[in-house]
Amino acid sequence: MLITDIVKILTDAGIEEKEANVEVKLLLEHFAQYGVADIIMGKKLTEDKLKIVEEKAKYRASTRKPIQYIIGEADFMGEKFIVNPSVLIPRDETEILVKKAIELIDKNNLKNILDMCTGSGCIACMLAKNTSATVIGSDISVEAIETAFQNMERMQLFNRALFRKSDLFSMIREDEKFDMIVSNPPYIPISEKKNIQKEVTFEPDLALYTKDEKGLEFYEKIIAQAPEYLNLGGYLLFELGIDESKDVAQLMQNAGFKSIQVVKDLANIDRVIVGQKN
Repeated sequence: MLITDIVKILTDAGIEEKEANVEVKLLLEHFAQYGVADIIMGKKLTEDKLKIVEEKAKYRASTRKPIQYIIGEADFMGEKFIVNPSVLIPRDETEILVKKAIELIDKNNLKNILDMCTGSGCIACMLAKNTSATVIGSDISVEAIETAFQNMERMQLFNRALFRKSDLFSMIREDEKFDMIVSNPPYIPISEKKNIQKEVTFEPDLALYTKDEKGLEFYEKIIAQAPEYLNLGGYLLFELGIDESKDVAQLMQNAGFKSIQVVKDLANIDRVIVGQKN
């Protein structure tokens, strides 16, 4: 069994070759402690370790379970985050949301941030790590909060990134005010579940789907209450689903937000929206 044979296990299952190569590299690093430096030095893999990697590749191929859940980690903005099926796997698109938030925090010296629907805590942790702000991450899922806390501990962001179980604003005190609320909420209409790719079915429904047909349920709920918890001039930022920017912008305008701006991703899709409390 060669490494190229393991890659073929994945490509034969319909995984693109480029992605298969990346995934085998991750499996080798995680389960065999075998990286690029070992390849350059001509270090040989033992049969035992190669067998473990082969078995994990076969499991990935047969189940289509995401590689991040198999190794228990996901890369996000240069950090490795603990992930499991109770939290979404961090995606590149979310980096756009985090970078925009960091830009606004630094420019306006913002101090208190709320990350709603925090999941793995990747947004809250990266904001705390890259700014001087204190960030509270909230989520309805106890398992998600436990995962976020583990990520905070791993990054040693004690007293900088804090986590709380809360159904949206239910456990946010009336006297708590924030300079920014940021959220990557569920935004896929439940009717789309039947069309979703196999890998995504392993991720938590709670973090993916809305009950309405336009995917606006959580935008509506958060926008309606956000002004109560934002300081004057405070910012509200969302990651957007495809074709949702106009509807979300209208909701924000109706709630009195000003200076609404949309940020596109590399595919020229509206991906992040920003508004400021009037």
